[in-house]
Amino acid sequence: MKTILVLGAGRSATSLIEYLIKNSMENDWVIRVGDYDESIAREKCHNSSRAEAFQFDINHPEQCSVEVGKADLVISMLPAAYHPMVARQCLSHGVHLLTASYVSDEMRSLDREAKEKGILLLNECGLDPGVDHMSAMRVIDKIRSDGHELIGFESFTGGLLAPNERADNPWDYKFTWNPRNVVLAGQGIVKFIQEGTYKYIPYQRLFRRTEIVHIPGYGHFEGYANRDSLKYLDVYGLRGIRTIYRGTFRRPGFCRTWDIFVQLGATDDAYYMEGVGEMTHRSFINSFLSYNPHDSVELKLAHYMRLELDGPEMHRLRWLGLFDETPVGLDKGTPAQVLEHILKKKWTLDPDDRDMIVMWHKFDFMDSGKHREIHSTMVAIGDDPVNTAMSKTVGLPLGMAARHILNGNIRLRGVQIPIVQEIYDPILKELVEEGIELVEKEIE
Repeated sequence: MKTILVLGAGRSATSLIEYLIKNSMENDWVIRVGDYDESIAREKCHNSSRAEAFQFDINHPEQCSVEVGKADLVISMLPAAYHPMVARQCLSHGVHLLTASYVSDEMRSLDREAKEKGILLLNECGLDPGVDHMSAMRVIDKIRSDGHELIGFESFTGGLLAPNERADNPWDYKFTWNPRNVVLAGQGIVKFIQEGTYKYIPYQRLFRRTEIVHIPGYGHFEGYANRDSLKYLDVYGLRGIRTIYRGTFRRPGFCRTWDIFVQLGATDDAYYMEGVGEMTHRSFINSFLSYNPHDSVELKLAHYMRLELDGPEMHRLRWLGLFDETPVGLDKGTPAQVLEHILKKKWTLDPDDRDMIVMWHKFDFMDSGKHREIHSTMVAIGDDPVNTAMSKTVGLPLGMAARHILNGNIRLRGVQIPIVQEIYDPILKELVEEGIELVEKEIE
């Protein structure tokens, strides 16, 4: 019997834990699920005889050491900053570790020790990063093995709302993952390559530089660039490629309206605002506008941002209740924290909401002097606000990787991400069985 330790039982862990429990009898596993809120861990275990829930606090190193020492493999669903702490415990006890988070410099520094001890520290094995790596490398490796030259790679992923005819949400969006990350998305400098030229987009221009992509059967999406596409030149072995661009999908109109928050300074997380305890939605917006006792907040905002009072951007802001005298409901906060709190009131999934993950890759390559193009598309739709597409696409790859590691099918060691065939082949094949498939099609 082998023990799998899951640390953190939040929203993204739902499908992971269900997968592990479903496969526990056949593989002779015991699943231990620890969370700061033990009731959440118990709920995710569904009274299974193969799963045990317990209260866990990552800030107690002794408890972490004891729990890791009992396990054969650890899956950390904790915030990314805690992964290196867990990784060091795993190295101390000779236990494999899986995460869905980006590899940090601190995690990367553990590579040599992990290899010496025969331990796998597999990161970026969720959705984005994760399924994006695996699906992209499958096509890239095939193009290379066929002797062709890859000249362009573009990739977009978005966590969105599934189409709902009963919904009146003009944003076509609600939070399907960490709201704070959504509010802070894109801050910094964007870097990519377009037709052999390095390109840069400052944050204040990011949401005006979008492109439209059509996904057959699901309509149009607009994409804005992720922060640093250039790091994938080495990750995917693409030095010399003429175009590399990674971005995030939203529905058309989202980015132009979100840009209003950026230009106002409402996504700033660098300082605490004064008087937040007495602030309303309306006064929050007004705090970023010039003083004019004769004009309404709506008129001042429309004039400042050059908007039509009855235009689509103002309609989206009104729908959010941003001009209402509704109390914010926080005692203190940065502009970004206040905005997040306001958005949660309308962007939290309702019982009849379903989320949707859309992933799209574009590969341009040369075949004996002839240009060819492949599109790879995935659309996954959640069952309800608990069993979300986000939970499935983040959690299932981790569960599948755990199974193949414990069964000896994945033998890589050290700090890794799922860009090699030994990892991506079995996981992508099993995801198809779960209804999650990237369909590749050559475009004439």
